[in-house]
Amino acid sequence: MIKDGVITFGNYKWRVLDVKNNKALIITEEIIELRWYNNDFIDITWEKCALREYLNHEFFNAFNQNEKENVIAVTNKNHNNPWFKTKGGIDTIDNVFLLSIEEVCEYFGDSRENLLVKGKQKWLIDDENNRKRQAKFGSENHWWRLRSPGYYGRTSASVNGKGNVYIRGNGVYGRPKDGGGVRPALW
Repeated sequence: MIKDGVITFGNYKWRVLDVKNNKALIITEEIIELRWYNNDFIDITWEKCALREYLNHEFFNAFNQNEKENVIAVTNKNHNNPWFKTKGGIDTIDNVFLLSIEEVCEYFGDSRENLLVKGKQKWLIDDENNRKRQAKFGSENHWWRLRSPGYYGRTSASVNGKGNVYIRGNGVYGRPKDGGGVRPALW
């Protein structure tokens, strides 16, 4: 049931980001947990990271059979970081995934223009869409991970607690100490 762009699916409330051909792209309304992108501080892409493995197995398997049958596996493009040219890796087929830099800039207000040119923006996109990108973990705004690489292979891009798209990214493991927020997305 859709109410104000929010549906309940499994044990979570999900925001509807897009609808195409009777299929909806949804993301959890809030951050559901804190988790590292990977289990080691190494150069890694979405294809091989521990968070992708977790989302497509343990997290996905928590849905009941009917819910699993409604999830559509998709091919995700894993683009290079647009500002730092860090390799994004090969395309992946995922049931559950994190949004990319490009997707967060498209679906949370239109910040795609700010993504095209780094300009004076050294590390992040800070624009009129910040509030739309903010998410809570518990009662506080918290940063959350994206699947795109950050400024080098040991970082992944993110959205900070203020809602800025942090193109530079956070470490895949080790620091900051909490691992980062997880907002799964799926079709």
